[in-house]
Amino acid sequence: MILTSSEAIALAPEMTILFGITLAILVPNLGDARARIPLTNIKVPILWGGTRFEITSDPRAPGALSTICLAVACLLSLYAIESSEGKTISGVMEITGFGRFMSMVFTAALAITAAASIYRIPSKKITAADVKDADDQVTQSLMDNRRQVDLHILLMMVALGMSLMALSTNLFFLIVCLELASMASYVLVGFHKESSIGGEAGTKYFIVGSIASATGIYGMSLLYLWAGSLDFAILSATWGQMDTLDPLAGIGVGLMMVAFGFKVSAAPFHLAAPDAYSGTNAPIAGMLATASKAMGFVAMMRVLVGIAAPNEAVTAWAPALGILAVITMTWGNLAALSSENPKRMLAYSSVAHAGYMLAALAALGSGLADSGTQELLQIAIVFHLAVLVLFKMGAFLVLTLVEMEGGGSSISDLNGLARRDPILAICMFVFMLSLAGIPPLSGFLSKFLMINGLVTTTTDTGAITAASAMSWLQSVDPYFLLALAIVLNSALSLFYYLRIGLLMFFEEPAMDSPVPRAPLLRAVILASMVLTVLLGIGPASEQLLSLVETAISTF
Repeated sequence: MILTSSEAIALAPEMTILFGITLAILVPNLGDARARIPLTNIKVPILWGGTRFEITSDPRAPGALSTICLAVACLLSLYAIESSEGKTISGVMEITGFGRFMSMVFTAALAITAAASIYRIPSKKITAADVKDADDQVTQSLMDNRRQVDLHILLMMVALGMSLMALSTNLFFLIVCLELASMASYVLVGFHKESSIGGEAGTKYFIVGSIASATGIYGMSLLYLWAGSLDFAILSATWGQMDTLDPLAGIGVGLMMVAFGFKVSAAPFHLAAPDAYSGTNAPIAGMLATASKAMGFVAMMRVLVGIAAPNEAVTAWAPALGILAVITMTWGNLAALSSENPKRMLAYSSVAHAGYMLAALAALGSGLADSGTQELLQIAIVFHLAVLVLFKMGAFLVLTLVEMEGGGSSISDLNGLARRDPILAICMFVFMLSLAGIPPLSGFLSKFLMINGLVTTTTDTGAITAASAMSWLQSVDPYFLLALAIVLNSALSLFYYLRIGLLMFFEEPAMDSPVPRAPLLRAVILASMVLTVLLGIGPASEQLLSLVETAISTF
């Protein structure tokens, strides 16, 4: 596929990521190598190989490159949200405000992951004296240095796949981009090869993910047999013309939901997620809980809302998705109550949050929502995916600092954190409260939008104002129970979120040493905490909601 200059400019965020991948491959190999011109004694510099330059041989260079490139791609995506004009590229991509907003979310989460990985998988310059030393720490440093390029290329490949997927207008192209991001994610989960639990987590995640992907691809093939095309516009038009549900179409969409259910960690397709989260390091787990989940929901919305939108004759998937939503949020919260590993607890928390968003999707498919309510529900889902990057990733960044001192595998490692580092403990507590949906934080606003959309969709406002309570109850649709389920499950989640605060503020410290400094990581944690508060109430939240509304208008 050859891009014109205008198409390359429209794909500026993706071109930036591709440029970063190229730099990550080239820069570490730049040196003073020379090549002799044949039949002469003249040697010319080729800058590839030889003794590497000091700046290019620095093992910290790949981390800096990936963090900068992903941050620039995020800013370019933000700039393009309102200026996107629906430009179609090669018949499989369309530059829209929605695609640009989601690529901003993806690249923001991955830029934070890249920055945190600089500390979690450290790199240092190794001198000749160090190499001669047989100390295990030096061996570990050498091992980490050699993996820097691999790690950050994989992160940028994830970003590239996710960003292109958000722009797709063809189901085959969507699946290819989805798998590009997923395959790199599988490797990242098992990146700590020296740890047996890391290899096990990566293997499980790869096997289950491969089966789920194969199931989704088979469903896609059935949709192709049914409609004769994989373009979203043709699939959507063919679906809308059905008087009764065609078995090929129904089975195809159902099989694709299995694949997407794995991506968003919906029960019962979530079983590999807790092992993956607890087996990998905290920054990668944060990426799975934010960027990877957002990727799955974008794909699910493309298929369920963009293709299989309900009409008067076909609303088959909404009841099943509603039941799945209740099971997912309840299963996730109950499992999190008994988790003693903080990353496993946050994994089950992610399962519960997937259930909340699935409930909003089910209401979209019920056929009850008018155009205004449909937009409200879509805004609620996308807003939640955006702010989740702040407080969910923020919690994993705090665990990153705990992991750097050898902890993080037990919830007791957070004991007394407030005495060791009060600011860090306050940030973690704010993240927990936002995950629980406590006002006035951004997590509350996103849940409120979902509940408000569900209530508006499923109740007759005229009956609500009547004197008789019985007439109001008769006006309530069964989908109203989804809003009730979100409220009850949010109350249930308070038990394990507040437990973290109890351990940090009232238990004796697990160790006396100070928490690692990591200035950049601490700055990101503090910024995430501030934004978690600001985006819950006030002008900042209104601006973000306006941006989301602009993005949804182009969906």
